[in-house]
Amino acid sequence: MPLPAERPPRPAGALPRLPFARVYGVDFSGARLAGRNTWVAVLEPLAGDVPLRLARLASLEALCGSAERGVALRHLLGMVRRSRRALWALDLPFGLPPELLGPGAGWAQALELIARWEGGAEEFGRELCRRSLERVGRMHLRRRTDQEEQAPFDPYHYRVVHQLFHGVREVVLPLSLHRTTAVLPFQHAKLAGAHRVVVEACPASTLRRLGLPRRGYKQTAGREEDPARRAVRGEILQGLAPHVSVGERHRRELLDNRGGDALDALVAAVGAARAWGETDRRAVAEHPRYALEGRLYV
Repeated sequence: MPLPAERPPRPAGALPRLPFARVYGVDFSGARLAGRNTWVAVLEPLAGDVPLRLARLASLEALCGSAERGVALRHLLGMVRRSRRALWALDLPFGLPPELLGPGAGWAQALELIARWEGGAEEFGRELCRRSLERVGRMHLRRRTDQEEQAPFDPYHYRVVHQLFHGVREVVLPLSLHRTTAVLPFQHAKLAGAHRVVVEACPASTLRRLGLPRRGYKQTAGREEDPARRAVRGEILQGLAPHVSVGERHRRELLDNRGGDALDALVAAVGAARAWGETDRRAVAEHPRYALEGRLYV
């Protein structure tokens, strides 16, 4: 897939013509029943003032027939590998601060550590907290990109460590070894021959950039419908209207999904599409931290 030459950063409100046929946003879950809360939003180019339209929206459980984590994540991996001219935005951490890995370490060492860990995600998170406390004097350390984009959590916080652990092991690592897949910002050298590009998303950071509510739209499972939270989901959809066209059926799905997972998948895709046009990829490739620990495309 030939990719465009580098461009200077664009104004925050502009969305350039994309070199992709589709943009996929994935709100990722590392839970035992990951397929239930992992949603995929598919955006396609649209002529006119609104540059994209929401073409498909579904949970992995609906797409593959199982909520079980192993089955669902294998299906997701297959979806990515089969795609062409595609930009994938996955809402999960791709890397770790190099301070937790040792002198001279980078992304390769982070992948190896996660792949070889013999315990579970929670034990892995505790080990990273121990290392952080020992090496930098505090239990939690944010990456440069987490600080810049005001991400809610560091990559091994207990609320996201399952996403990091299972997402890297079962999706990102296999994709990094795939010849025609470029995982950014680590694999810029593969862009010229890539059929698909995979980047790290953060819906909360995208909402902040767009000036939309970051809180108050998600509802705990099993509780009665909260009209106030539904109203905030509606406010976010209205704020996304200049960037993506959403049909009435999908709009109802986005409003009815109380956990906000469907909406987060849409936001992830919109954020990645905007970031692709605004990013100086050469500067990112040469950045002293991004190629070691990752970068958010929001």
